Amino acid sequence: MTLNGRLTLGENTADNGGMRLAYTAQQDSLKGKSDKIDGFTPDQRLFLGFAQVWCENMAPQEARNRAITDPHSPGRFRVNGTVQNMQEFQKAVSYKASRPMLSENACRVW
Repeated sequence: MTLNGRLTLGENTADNGGMRLAYTAQQDSLKGKSDKIDGFTPDQRLFLGFAQVWCENMAPQEARNRAITDPHSPGRFRVNGTVQNMQEFQKAVSYKASRPMLSENACRVW
């Protein structure tokens, strides 16, 4: 099914702004430190944590119902749609310009 972008726009915008605020708060708290833990930088851990929050598994009928009625995008779109708009994510995972997770028209609201 196709999602209704008008229905999810407000929450998508909130996810985008919320992740930007979380990133900024993390940078302020780190004060330039970048110690790796389990091989991941602080930025990588932030983005991994964000993605893990939205892991979900649901029946196809529930997914169809939510696509019609829920103002929240499904988890994978909440994650991908948010991080592909952040150059910080692109830098954290060392993506090259031709990768599919990079948005040519990145959206930054705040």
